[in-house]
Amino acid sequence: MPIDPAVAVGAELPEVKFSWTSSDVLLYHLALGASELSYVYERDLQVLPTFGVVAPRFKATEPPVVKFPGIDIDLARVLHGTQEITVHAPLPAAGEAVLRTRVADVFDKGSAAVVVQEATAVSVDGTPLYTMRSSIFARDEGGFGGSRGPSMKVELPSREPDAVLETPTLPQQAYLYRLCGDRNPLHADPEFARRAGFEAPILHGLCTYGVVCKAVVDALLDGDTARVTNYSARFTGVVFPGETLRTRVWREGGRLVLVTTAVERDDAPVLSDAVLTYT
Repeated sequence: MPIDPAVAVGAELPEVKFSWTSSDVLLYHLALGASELSYVYERDLQVLPTFGVVAPRFKATEPPVVKFPGIDIDLARVLHGTQEITVHAPLPAAGEAVLRTRVADVFDKGSAAVVVQEATAVSVDGTPLYTMRSSIFARDEGGFGGSRGPSMKVELPSREPDAVLETPTLPQQAYLYRLCGDRNPLHADPEFARRAGFEAPILHGLCTYGVVCKAVVDALLDGDTARVTNYSARFTGVVFPGETLRTRVWREGGRLVLVTTAVERDDAPVLSDAVLTYT
């Protein structure tokens, strides 16, 4: 059985020691389409909090393998489900850290399984940097009789959004973003993409996640990345490189509620149940 919840849930993954430089941060920002000096020039460089999600695998050159204790899944059957990052301290432009990860839960959606991981990055001096919670959606791996899991639904305000942001993506954006450590062929190989059920390679979900974070920070937080304390989203649809993202934003107290769609496909959903909290 590819998934054994009794073995998987609570399993600790090996610690990952990683480091990053300003060059890594600059490349990440460029891969998101950034052009502002505060993102692409080492002097006074600030770091988008979403860099923390990719930093542990930034130097990877091989496709990821979905194989943990109690879990062994074909990469072509896996999609990113949700992503959340909680920032404990602004990320420096260069540093070293240790990532500690565990399998937090496995949910049974019937036709699919959802595997939830939690991870915390701690700097070498012991300072907690950020905590992540993510899930992957594994098609054809459900039906084992487990819990369906809690609802992550975020209700949108009934009023008109406070801001509507339109952000173009680049036709070559997935090729650029692959240099940030995600070599999944789904984002480059047409044959692999068709085998996975898509008409063409799609943009990385985490690229969309970062692009939207940057757009919101620039438009509503005065371009100050250090103000972000938490950012979560559910990946509800794909983006094809070159499409335009439309993000509707509502201010709700100390948080921003977001929904992102693909303009060229009649506002097809891309990110849902998305919330960014800030100071």
